[in-house]
Amino acid sequence: MDTTSAAPPARALPMHAPMRQFPAKGADLIVGGQSLRELAAALGQTPFYVYERALLAQRVAELRAALPTGIHIHYAMKANPLPALVGCMVGLVDGIDVASAGEMHLALAQGADPRCMSFAGPGKRAQELHAAVEAGVLVNVESFRELPLLAQASQDLGRAARVAVRVNPDFELKGSGMRMGGGPKQFGVDAEEVPRLLAEIGRLGLQFEGFHLFAGSQNLRAEAICEAQRLSYELALRLSAHAPAPVRHLNLGGGFGIPYFPGEQPLDLGPVAARLAELQGRAGREMPEAHLVLELGRYLVGEAGLYVARVLDRKVSRGQVFLVTDGGLHHHLAASGNFGQVIRKNYPVAIGNRMDEPATESVHVVGPLCTPLDLLAERMMLPAAQEGDLVVVYQSGAYGASASPQGFLGHPGCLEVLV
Repeated sequence: MDTTSAAPPARALPMHAPMRQFPAKGADLIVGGQSLRELAAALGQTPFYVYERALLAQRVAELRAALPTGIHIHYAMKANPLPALVGCMVGLVDGIDVASAGEMHLALAQGADPRCMSFAGPGKRAQELHAAVEAGVLVNVESFRELPLLAQASQDLGRAARVAVRVNPDFELKGSGMRMGGGPKQFGVDAEEVPRLLAEIGRLGLQFEGFHLFAGSQNLRAEAICEAQRLSYELALRLSAHAPAPVRHLNLGGGFGIPYFPGEQPLDLGPVAARLAELQGRAGREMPEAHLVLELGRYLVGEAGLYVARVLDRKVSRGQVFLVTDGGLHHHLAASGNFGQVIRKNYPVAIGNRMDEPATESVHVVGPLCTPLDLLAERMMLPAAQEGDLVVVYQSGAYGASASPQGFLGHPGCLEVLV
């Protein structure tokens, strides 16, 4: 047979990683033991975010089983500061990391132990530093400016401020969605300036406890995370020679990602756990008073949440189907592609009350806002949805409602519930 003119086979498009954390029963997605339709009816309105307690506990349990015993797991509550969720996480993890006095007070109100809290951020106000010292929270120092303010708070309160140094390292976390260390950064103190900062901490009589290094976030490459952890540890070890007291707290950051986009696969924890075991062994010899901390946000909560919006209109424009929903970028900026994406990609999306139907049409899922930026899914294959159906955006447990401009254009806000 002559095949010289045959067209090449079409390349398969990359698919989203399977979203198995929420099961389906017939047509219905099941969340917290009830169908999505039942939940929506009980709440009485859409849009809403829903987070499942069992999935939060499962993720922490799986992480503890994979990691060496003795690695401390902290929750970075900027990922999701819903009070009920923070209260749940307080009972699951070893500590809470906050990025403002507002987050600190919220965590304390939810039962967090101030001795197991740290406070980071490049622009802490004097009142915030005073409140942290008063509460007994560990302050991650990010500039020389903070030291006299902490010394004054220590004098006023009659207790030495607990401090760690946030180091801006001389390397970056390769393959990160967001790089937060290496090169010129607003975060932390440049590694080469840290010895001078440590000397000033000693001179002022502040209670030095350790180092905080956070090279980047949302990384799915285990080898990159392992390398960043090794470099972070070795940098902290070198700097410890200049410290006014032994290192007791070594926060190696996080960077653990979750799969959002087509072609991405879950992070392999095996190599990361092996590297942490190696570093833990070294710390036992080289910094014997130190415990190693992982600071994780989206990895702990991101996959435990859904964003749910209702289809208001199904319209066709020049052959393209648009599902217009009552939710959008004002509630879920990240899913719209306007929260750090360079090239917009779709989050995993489903029709939560048509889970047993095949994906038969290419649709745009859009919100009600008067801007073309209000896009939740673009040319996505979904079942044929109608008015009243429930659009579900997976991977929505982190950087959702609190990271979105809910006041934009005056549309109603959304609910958040923990089930």
